[in-house]
Amino acid sequence: MTQHPPCPLCATDGGVLVWRGARLRVIHADEPGFPAFYRVVWNAHVAEFSDLTEEERAHCLQALVLVEQVLRAQLQPAKINLASLGNVVPHLHWHVVARHDGDSHWPAPIWAAPQRARVPEQEAEVAMRLPALHEALRERLDDWQQAAC
Repeated sequence: MTQHPPCPLCATDGGVLVWRGARLRVIHADEPGFPAFYRVVWNAHVAEFSDLTEEERAHCLQALVLVEQVLRAQLQPAKINLASLGNVVPHLHWHVVARHDGDSHWPAPIWAAPQRARVPEQEAEVAMRLPALHEALRERLDDWQQAAC
C-alpha cells in the first residue's frame, strides 16, 4: 500500500492567512520576486474543481473575482495571472498573482525561466502596499460573506 504524505494545505494555512471563510481561505504566499502572490484555497480536501458542487464552484469563482478586483484596484498591475495546477499539492487551490511590467519573468509565466534580474525597488514598493491590500481584501470578502448569509 502506497503511503501518501500529509497534505500541506490540510495541515497548515499554506501561507500567511489573510482571510478565512467557512469554505475557503485567502493566503499571501511567500514567493520570492512576486510580492503580490496569493492563493485561494478550498478548505476541504478535494483535488479537482469538478469535485465541487455547482453552487460550491460558483462560490469559489466569486471569491477569485473579488480577490482579483481588489488586487487590480490596489496595485494597478499589468495583468492578473490565475492558475489552478495541483500537480505537487493535489488540494484545490488557485494562484492569483498580480504581475507588473518588468518583473523578473515578464511577460513569461512566473514558473518559466527569468527574463531579467529582479528589481528590488519595484518589489519593495509593492510590498509596502500589502498591509492596505490585505485590509481591503478582508473588508471585501467579509462584506461578500455577510451579504450571502
